[in-house]
Amino acid sequence: MKIAVESYLKAATLLPDRGQYIFAHQTANEIVVYQAFKPSIAEFAVAHQFFGGSEYGYGRMSWIKPNFLWMMYRCGWAGKENQERVLAIWIDKAVLEDILAEAVHSSFNPVHHGARAFWKGELETKDVRLQWDPDHDPYGSKLNRRAIQLGLKGRVLERFGKEQVRRIEDITEFVKEQKKFVDQRRLDLLKVPVERVWEIGNFEIKKRVGVSE
Repeated sequence: MKIAVESYLKAATLLPDRGQYIFAHQTANEIVVYQAFKPSIAEFAVAHQFFGGSEYGYGRMSWIKPNFLWMMYRCGWAGKENQERVLAIWIDKAVLEDILAEAVHSSFNPVHHGARAFWKGELETKDVRLQWDPDHDPYGSKLNRRAIQLGLKGRVLERFGKEQVRRIEDITEFVKEQKKFVDQRRLDLLKVPVERVWEIGNFEIKKRVGVSE
């Protein structure tokens, strides 16, 4: 597995315990987001290093998550139907900035949109949805901090799936190995990807999406 990992207990001390932050596994120029699919879609993606095939639909919205444990909560540690395979997707940080620049909050917030009519107009014209959801610990319990997820559709999803992906890696076996420690309640043995807060260089994007100061 290309992703570096560390002790969960160590990782838990290095991230903010509240607020809204984008934290992810990253290098100087790249960042990892996660998705979970049924085996046929995942196998095509890993084999071809882009998303496609007869069972993948570009006519729907597809959600990406930079936070590993939020993805584990969502897919039940690769245990939910049609989410049995977990993929780590490497993209350029510049790509994620462009996606964030296109993002519209799924629910109205006057802090970010001013007038409700303006927000509704953006919902109709933009191809990215943004949600801040409670982050979760390995057992699925809610934390005080919030994690981001981004829904892509239309031209943004097509560019992402066909052109912008740098690498697609199936990390399902790692997920299953770590779930054993969660089931045993041995968080002292649990490993998670090394994730740190991503410091977005563009202040306007950071403000627009609602990242905490």
